[in-house]
Amino acid sequence: QVQLVESGGGLVQAGGSLRLSCAASGRTLSSYIMAWFRQAPGKEREFVASISRSGARIYYEDSVKGRFTISRDNAKTTVYLRMNSLKPEDTAVYYCAADLGVYSGSAYPSDYDYWGQGTQVTVSS
Repeated sequence: QVQLVESGGGLVQAGGSLRLSCAASGRTLSSYIMAWFRQAPGKEREFVASISRSGARIYYEDSVKGRFTISRDNAKTTVYLRMNSLKPEDTAVYYCAADLGVYSGSAYPSDYDYWGQGTQVTVSS
């Protein structure tokens, strides 16, 4: 079983950047496909990006393509989400998620078995 801890959130002005980190412990990170989701107040949790075990396959939600970059460092057991050109509508709690299944780029939260506690990202206009 893997434990996930997110960090790197905060308050940033529109157009700014943040890099989120998700530190994994308890089992080899390379065993898991990884993803980032986000949840704004009053909204359902939504997919942001996912990455295969090797990092060779990546999917992004359309609204973050070209602005966000997901990456992983299996040696450091950390997954990253680099967020550039942030917009107020990116404001949410961001969660990392992990799964042992076959990588399909799934955007469904129910397809991921392990979750972190989340980190708040607030983008001011």
